[in-house]
Amino acid sequence: MKGSTGLLASQLIKLKNLQLTGKLVSEELMLGIHVSKRSGIGVEFEQYRHYEPGDDPKRIDWKLFARTDKHLIRESSTESDKQVRFLLDLSGSMNYTENGVSRLQYAQILLASLSYLCYIQNDQMSLYTLRDSAIQTVSATGAASSGKQAFQKILVGLEKTVADGPWLRNAESDGKIKFPELQSKKKEQLIFVSDFLQAQDEWLNLIRSLASPYREIVVFQILGDQEVDFNLEGFYRFKDLETGREVELDAGSVRERFRESADLYLQQLKEALQIPHVSLVRARMSDPIGMVLKAFLTKRKG
Repeated sequence: MKGSTGLLASQLIKLKNLQLTGKLVSEELMLGIHVSKRSGIGVEFEQYRHYEPGDDPKRIDWKLFARTDKHLIRESSTESDKQVRFLLDLSGSMNYTENGVSRLQYAQILLASLSYLCYIQNDQMSLYTLRDSAIQTVSATGAASSGKQAFQKILVGLEKTVADGPWLRNAESDGKIKFPELQSKKKEQLIFVSDFLQAQDEWLNLIRSLASPYREIVVFQILGDQEVDFNLEGFYRFKDLETGREVELDAGSVRERFRESADLYLQQLKEALQIPHVSLVRARMSDPIGMVLKAFLTKRKG
């Protein structure tokens, strides 16, 4: 049987249960993640492993057993007061769909998995959405921002999300957006989930304005295969999901130029995000979400 790290978003969506999908993905990740110190989501511990005959029963994580019904031993752990804040792009381009999976659905499962990890680790977590030059607080930090209550709030918030309209109300305001809600002086981790497709440099400017030694920023950029490979043939009507603008084109006649432009943009974006305390994680909607998270956490383990 395939491990959950191999399950595709299209398979997970059929479960129609964000809590279950997040649990399936994250529990697979909790086994065998080796790190030397805690540095954020998923790396609080050196390793979780199954209880074996001869192990001291006192080493079993009984709180985790109550949640998972599995006898797991946490080999090393430290406490952290780091806050984790999730920021989800809800502009219209998040409705982009390939093979029956929308970018928003992929993002919802990704965030459900990450928030489950926070729940297991008892991290403080909160959820915000971004659209139309504004930020909306779905679940804020505070006294009840960790544990099951916070996890459930985030799941409910994710299930209610609807993508629509532009990321910016006015493209000329890309360098002027300020979100006081994100100007915390506490040590924290900001996790953005978006296609990170820009009209100008609006996303980059936001990231640059938030970059700080006490704030780790992780950008999950979710892209469709056709957005990168563009293997279409024949005439298509293409629609801008944020502006509604449509154009009819022969896909073959623009393929090479499209691929070159996409490659150039992605390379330039990668270079522009070489900022201290900022990391970029690229995922295709055809990638198993567990695989994406496992690669990310393994890379950060040192």
